[in-house]
Amino acid sequence: MLPDPIFYAAAIPAVILVGLAKGGMGGALSLLGVPILTFVVEPATAAAVMLPILIVMDIVALWTWRHYNHWPTLVMLLPGALIGTALGWYTFSTVPFELTRMLVGIATLAFAGKYFYDRWKPGEKIEKPPAPQRPAAATFWGGIAGYTSFISHSGGPPFQIYTLPLKLDPRSYTGASVRFFAIVNFVKLPPYYFLGELGAPNLTASASLLPFAVVATIAGGMIIKRMRMEVFYPLMYAMAGLAGLKLVLDGF
Repeated sequence: MLPDPIFYAAAIPAVILVGLAKGGMGGALSLLGVPILTFVVEPATAAAVMLPILIVMDIVALWTWRHYNHWPTLVMLLPGALIGTALGWYTFSTVPFELTRMLVGIATLAFAGKYFYDRWKPGEKIEKPPAPQRPAAATFWGGIAGYTSFISHSGGPPFQIYTLPLKLDPRSYTGASVRFFAIVNFVKLPPYYFLGELGAPNLTASASLLPFAVVATIAGGMIIKRMRMEVFYPLMYAMAGLAGLKLVLDGF
C-alpha cells in the first residue's frame, strides 16, 4: 500500500517545501517536491501524487493572493503555456526529459548569474529599467514553462526568466505567478487522467497529504506579503539560480 511510514517520511517534507513555494517563496523550493518523492516511489507516480496536491495549493494561493495580479503578464504568457502543455502531453513517452531539464537549467543559471554579476561587479552600478512586455519572448518562455510543468512540475524557472526582468511589484508578481500555474495545473488534469496516472492509490496518497499542503501554502504567502522589494528580487533570483542548478544536476 502506497501510504506507509517510509512514504510519509519523504512526502511530508516534499509537500511542505512545495507549499511554501506555492505561497510565493520561489520556484527552487517547488522543484524539490517530485525528486524527494522519487526516493520512495517511481517518478511517474511522484508526479501524479503531486498534481492534485498542487491544485489544492493553487486554490489556497488564489484565495491568499486574490487582490493581486498583473493581467498584461498573464495574458502574454498563457497562450504559449497552453501550447507547451499540449506538446508535453503529446511527447510524454518519447522525449528525453533529462536533456530538457538540463537545457532549461543552464539557461536559468545564466539568467540568474548575469543578475548577480551586474549587481556585484566593480564600478558604477546602473539600475536597469523594467523590461517591457515582449510577445515573442512571452510565447517562448511560456511554452517552455508549460512543457516542463507537464513533464515534471518544473515550470517555475522559465516563468521567472520572462517575468523577473519586468520588475513588477512583489505582490503583483506573486499574484500573476499563482494564477499562471493554477491554470496550467488545471489544464494538466485531463491528460494525466488519460495517461492512467490518477488512479485510486495515487489519489488516496494525495488526499492524505492535503493538510500539510494547505498550512505550508498559507505560511509562504504570509512571509512574502511582508517582504520588501529590495529583499524580494535578490531572493527570487537566488531561488531561480538554485532551481537552475537543480535542473542541471537532475539532467546529468
